[in-house]
Amino acid sequence: MRKRRVEKPIVAISKGSREEESIQKALEMLPIDEIIKTGDIVAITPNWVKAMSPNTGTVVGPKTLKSLIKYIKRKKPGKIYIATGSGGDPTPKVMAYAGYDRVIKEEGVVFVDLNYGPYINLDLDHSNPKTTKINQLLEEINVLISFTQLKQHEEATMSAGIKNIALSWPPAEIHGFPKKTLGIHQDLHGFIAAMAKKIPIDLTIVSADKTMIGTGPSDGKAVDTPSLILAGTDPVATDTIGARLLGFLPQAVHYLYHLYQEGFGVAEPEKMDLRGISLQEAEKIFSQAAYQQEIVLDKDGIKNIHGNQ
Repeated sequence: MRKRRVEKPIVAISKGSREEESIQKALEMLPIDEIIKTGDIVAITPNWVKAMSPNTGTVVGPKTLKSLIKYIKRKKPGKIYIATGSGGDPTPKVMAYAGYDRVIKEEGVVFVDLNYGPYINLDLDHSNPKTTKINQLLEEINVLISFTQLKQHEEATMSAGIKNIALSWPPAEIHGFPKKTLGIHQDLHGFIAAMAKKIPIDLTIVSADKTMIGTGPSDGKAVDTPSLILAGTDPVATDTIGARLLGFLPQAVHYLYHLYQEGFGVAEPEKMDLRGISLQEAEKIFSQAAYQQEIVLDKDGIKNIHGNQ
């Protein structure tokens, strides 16, 4: 496993007037020139789980994806790939339904459907499956970006940057639609953790602009929290902050806690470099949008990893 471009756990929390603007504000708070360098081969994996509208909270917004591509182009990479594999519908169907195909054409970036090869074999520290085929693009890229919505999830507890990569990269050609044929969902948390150990995420972008609560990843309630964005250098740290918006400490999301315990990321907010608006303010904004009242996990000061009990 190669190292992430920036090992320090930096998480930026941004709230702008538009989602596109807020993502750029969050990225500017990160050491972005250390993450993306001139000539890099960059892959963006957006959450395209199913052919549904972005306003449902199921998939990322095409306008925001376009804005992200434009921002990355300013760093003069050698090539930008949009690389993902939908689990709910064929990826081209998702692309056409939400208008991602137009974004890819207009921006002149390269699309790779991760549901198909050519493949390499990826051995996993996991019992079932012990290995998976995965698109050989993984060996070509220098930088991997996970761009997703924040969601509660009926099996994974929550879906954010780590789960987005763990379920987008395994090919549906082999694992089936949805990706359950070879046993991924027999121990979903274990599989997500195993994938995270093998695939380093250099930049994690989690949008709460359209969060999903209830039964995710596609049948829950969309929460409109305009332009609330998390972006970070450590996917465990970034997803840990996302989990707190949903009311979860790290141990409530087993794969996060497992990765933290094995040293693959930071889960204690006091050890993170938190930038932008405060965690407490973000929790207020989100909970007011989601529940019409302020439910602030860290209202009396940032809780430690195990909270009060």
